Amino acid sequence: MTKTSELVFVPAPGLNHITPAVELAKLILQRSQRISISIHIINVPRDAPKTNAYVESQSRDNPYPDRFNFVTLPPLTNPPDPSFTFFFITVIERNMPLIRQAVEDRVQAGFPKPAGFVVDMFCGGMVDIANAMQLPCYTFFTSGAGPLSFIFYAQSLVDDQGIDVDTEFRNPGFSAKVPGFKNPVPSKVLPSGYLDKNFGCEMLLNMGRKYREMKGFLVNTYAEFEPFSIHALHNSDEKNIPPFYPVGPILKLEGERRGGSTKEENESIIRWLDGQPKSSVVFLCFGSCECFEEEQVKEIAKGLEKSGNRFLWTLPKPSPGGKPGDNGAFLEALPVGFLDRTSHLGKIIRWAPQVEVLAHPAVGGFVSHCGWNSVLESLWFGVPMATWPLAAEHQLIAFMLVKESEIAVEIRMDYVKDLMAGKGTFLVTAEEIEKGVNNLMNMDEKMKGRVKKMSDECKKALQEGGSSYKWLGCFIEEVLSNDI
Repeated sequence: MTKTSELVFVPAPGLNHITPAVELAKLILQRSQRISISIHIINVPRDAPKTNAYVESQSRDNPYPDRFNFVTLPPLTNPPDPSFTFFFITVIERNMPLIRQAVEDRVQAGFPKPAGFVVDMFCGGMVDIANAMQLPCYTFFTSGAGPLSFIFYAQSLVDDQGIDVDTEFRNPGFSAKVPGFKNPVPSKVLPSGYLDKNFGCEMLLNMGRKYREMKGFLVNTYAEFEPFSIHALHNSDEKNIPPFYPVGPILKLEGERRGGSTKEENESIIRWLDGQPKSSVVFLCFGSCECFEEEQVKEIAKGLEKSGNRFLWTLPKPSPGGKPGDNGAFLEALPVGFLDRTSHLGKIIRWAPQVEVLAHPAVGGFVSHCGWNSVLESLWFGVPMATWPLAAEHQLIAFMLVKESEIAVEIRMDYVKDLMAGKGTFLVTAEEIEKGVNNLMNMDEKMKGRVKKMSDECKKALQEGGSSYKWLGCFIEEVLSNDI
């Protein structure tokens, strides 16, 4: 058997992080028979049923049994309280010793010594393990080049210029020329974590510090989508920004899907879409982890009804913690008579098979929270977007889509959901929603042309000779040279 160079993948907990890592691993294995990959799964009991089912299905259908396997870590003996604000990051940090032990155990069992680590964007602290083992560490950054560029920018403001970004970014008049952006970036679209000193700001700054210790970045984007940001990262005056490989879009387009809908629900949704005219339906979906409070639901319903457009609306009922539950759609929040008045136009569902919906010819527009996976899926299928960001870096991505790339219309770019209160920081009115949906479904031909061009380039990037194909080849060559 040919000697292989082993990469240790460490995704963050949750299928939204594990799935892209698995898809990236498969691309690498397809390209080189000289590389093997072990994916180390952080064991979080509350996520275990879904995670274990996914790992079992991937192991069962594994096309590379000699070069691709999963290592599920033991559960923590000292897990943090799930209600703790920093639960997610704390779980990752407490698993670091388990990661090192698992890697060392595999080597002692006769597996190849690793040629390097590939860790999730939230697992930057793993670089300490890699350094201790004298191995290179790469980050798989599952967002775009623009958000990555902003992380470096903010961290440099603090550590190199002594600027208090918590104060600076909160200034409503803040607007700055950020490397990687053509337009000045205003305060209203900054990643929400930077505006919370107690929750996210220090975490994001520490991410930037750890990122500078990495050997390189694999980023889920493509050169044609973010040329300005990618050029800025490749040609930065800062000497300690690591090499950058735009290898996307990394998407799960076939087989099992993320989401919570049943097979019967999926079939019902597709049957309904089959009965609608081409490009006539606006699809509203805000991610698998978010839902709106009753007052905002009513405004969305009023705006949709006034617009007169056909719609497919994902409306999960919130659980007591403000997150979507598994107890149906939030129908009781709708205005009286709404379902009867719009029965000939729309369908409301609790979950959506998003890939299948975006791929359907009846869908002509997508009102999105601007999560990066959703953006890439929408571009892949050439579906125009309207922006309604919620949290994390969504506002910055909305700004990129509307102002930088000019491939989306705006409902809002500055909406923020207060995760602690479980509601938005302001109400988006029915009038704004009606206007945004109508602008989306009647998008001008120039913008439609840009969307189509971006969709075509999205696919070409992954094909042999494409930009992402070449960059992934460069990364593979580096890995193999590390192991010489």
